[in-house]
Amino acid sequence: MEFTSGWDILNTAQALALPKALTDRFKESPLSAMFANADLLREHTSVFDRVLAAIFFWLYAFTAVSAILLAMSMALFLD
Repeated sequence: MEFTSGWDILNTAQALALPKALTDRFKESPLSAMFANADLLREHTSVFDRVLAAIFFWLYAFTAVSAILLAMSMALFLD
């Protein structure tokens, strides 16, 4: 059994959750090796898989932004 890293899971979920126009722009950037191939993933996944990936990615993004904002507010407003 081979384990999958958290970065690979998040990268795949991001490729399925973001709009096609944005993933196409990522494909043309110099850092394109860091992003998953969204076209290939969309070709080999079902709608259910894409919905699960979108829920996971946006929940993760919301949680990460909330944690950063909470840390900033704690650092700024506590003596």
